[in-house]
Amino acid sequence: MILERYIAANLVKGWLLVLLVLGAVFGLIGFIQELDHTRFDYNALAVGRYTLFVLPQQLVSLAPVIALLGSIVALAGLDRFNELTIISCTGFSRTRLLGAIGLPTAVLMAVLWLCMEYVTPPMLQSAEAQRQALRYHNQVRIPDGGVWSKNGNRYIHLDKMHKDGVPGDIDLFEFDESGQLTRALRAETAVVSRNRTWLFQNVWEKLLVNRRLVTRHHDTLEIGNLWSPDELPTLALESDIDSMRLSVLRNYSQYRADNGQPFEKYLSAFWQKLLMPLTVAAMVLLATPISANLGARRDRSFGVDIALGALVGILFYLGTQIVFALGQLLGLNIPLVALAPTLVILLCAAILLRRMHW
Repeated sequence: MILERYIAANLVKGWLLVLLVLGAVFGLIGFIQELDHTRFDYNALAVGRYTLFVLPQQLVSLAPVIALLGSIVALAGLDRFNELTIISCTGFSRTRLLGAIGLPTAVLMAVLWLCMEYVTPPMLQSAEAQRQALRYHNQVRIPDGGVWSKNGNRYIHLDKMHKDGVPGDIDLFEFDESGQLTRALRAETAVVSRNRTWLFQNVWEKLLVNRRLVTRHHDTLEIGNLWSPDELPTLALESDIDSMRLSVLRNYSQYRADNGQPFEKYLSAFWQKLLMPLTVAAMVLLATPISANLGARRDRSFGVDIALGALVGILFYLGTQIVFALGQLLGLNIPLVALAPTLVILLCAAILLRRMHW
């Protein structure tokens, strides 16, 4: 049990080391790039605060690469000083080695799922909201002309997002099957309920009656099947998918599918995020034979292992982007496309583990 804890502790140290290095690199790059967007009260101090808040989301996205490089750093470091050789000579089996690696990996997978559901999306939403408030002097207008959505023959447009996710300056248009406008309304604000029902306030409505548009005013008007409260805060953000929790992504993609809107991008992002911790586990398994292959250490340096791991990480990132793009282009099964890179990594890891010298 002592050897298992020792291996697991070194593995965690390797992950943390790579996490700190990549965090410093990407944090610095993000800070420098964001300095070009300073405006009004959005100064260098605000840029630094924004960079720190969005960095966890970036690191979570890099979790497979961090797991791969961190595992190589940890295990190759142990093998570099012959510690793994000594451990193997004690009768420590390959199964026990995989068990010692598997426990911290399982904890890491659970942490990633929790982060994607409860930690990084709220941090990203808060950072984006603060940046917009400082850059636009607390104006509530949504950038880039607002947000449009389609629901059958109904089109809705949001121009503002007030504090606490209250939509404002709302336009709604309804058409018949021939494409003729039958209803148009503009509301000042709306109260949003959990069942996707909106209570529009201070509403001016135009209805087609006997081929004439009749104008009416309502203090309140209820309309259903619109955005939910969890989806609204993300609509005004530049990175709407990254700022959505896993549960929100799933519900929002289903909502768009039910209403005939393009949903593939959101459903694909949901499956990619959901399966990402499994990819992390596959990367850790792949790193084990790369770095702990006892018979290959005599003619291969520690730096070669790191370079090999970096190359695998780059190829994995590029390969997954190509696979996801082709999957959407060809209309392939989204969960299967999202799982494909992980299965390839697992297959490679299994082959290398069988040939591993231990």
